[in-house]
Amino acid sequence: MKTFRQSGLFTITITLVLLLLFVGGCSKSQPSEPVNPAVNSVQLINPLGPAVIPVTGITSGNVQGDLDIDVQYWNTVDEAVGLLSGNDVEFAVLPITTGVNMYASGIDIVLLGVHEWKIFYLLASEDVDFENWNSLKGKTVYTPTARGQTVDVLTRYALTKENIKPDEEVTFAYAPPQEIVALFKEGKIDYAALPEPFVSLALASGKGQIVLDYQEYWSGISGTDKGIPIAGLFVKKEFLNNYPDEAQKIAAILSDSTNWANQNPDAAIQTSAEVLPLPPAVMQAALQRIKFEYIPAVEVEPEVISFLQIMQETYPEGVKKIPDSGFFVK
Repeated sequence: MKTFRQSGLFTITITLVLLLLFVGGCSKSQPSEPVNPAVNSVQLINPLGPAVIPVTGITSGNVQGDLDIDVQYWNTVDEAVGLLSGNDVEFAVLPITTGVNMYASGIDIVLLGVHEWKIFYLLASEDVDFENWNSLKGKTVYTPTARGQTVDVLTRYALTKENIKPDEEVTFAYAPPQEIVALFKEGKIDYAALPEPFVSLALASGKGQIVLDYQEYWSGISGTDKGIPIAGLFVKKEFLNNYPDEAQKIAAILSDSTNWANQNPDAAIQTSAEVLPLPPAVMQAALQRIKFEYIPAVEVEPEVISFLQIMQETYPEGVKKIPDSGFFVK
């Protein structure tokens, strides 16, 4: 009986060993799929406007990398939100405040870098003498679209700092920028706070003057010489977590494209004309007053936070929540 038990135990042991070898052989012959499949191309949404210029290196084919970038343009924030809500878009160029509000609303995007720093100016008609913010007392300032956009908030902040009451001592009027440009050219308004290229369009008639550079004003109160962190490159957090190296490669390509546009403005203007049909002379003038420089988010986090805090202090509805450090890609 003892011999039978030992023999049975030996048989079971051999069977288990053979079974393990068989399973091991099967696992080797059927390798598991990689957790994240390779990425060859991504989609980037970009606003129509001056921010078309930094991507011209990409869209013209003069700047390339390991990954292909399909650039698609958006007109409104609602359109950008809709595109980001789908699964096809991984990257977006957005105004910083827009990206912050999306982040606060649960759209899981984070900031890779800022590349637009200078674009806003205060214009005055040629017969107006502007000395300082007190010159706006009793006047109306025309500014684009609606209350809460960047140049509107900056103007209100500056007036408040000078103990001038917005909406009481200074009136604000909102209209499409093209309409403001037309009114300015016709001499029907005294002051307009505008971004480029509408500044150059307004000045093309030879009438009017730039009386304030908002970037210089901001540098004076913030202590930074970079300018206003206006727009930058965002990435969906899921893509960043799954493909951190690829995300940084896209950031590097946009940085190179921005540098290419700065070094080749005529070629950049020619490429942008396909989607931004403005007279070349206007765009050439506008680019003299616009600053594009890609800087990684980790390097400009203090500047962005300071800007957002002032925006929120002046117009709380405009910045829903100051983002945490997770908003900035390290």
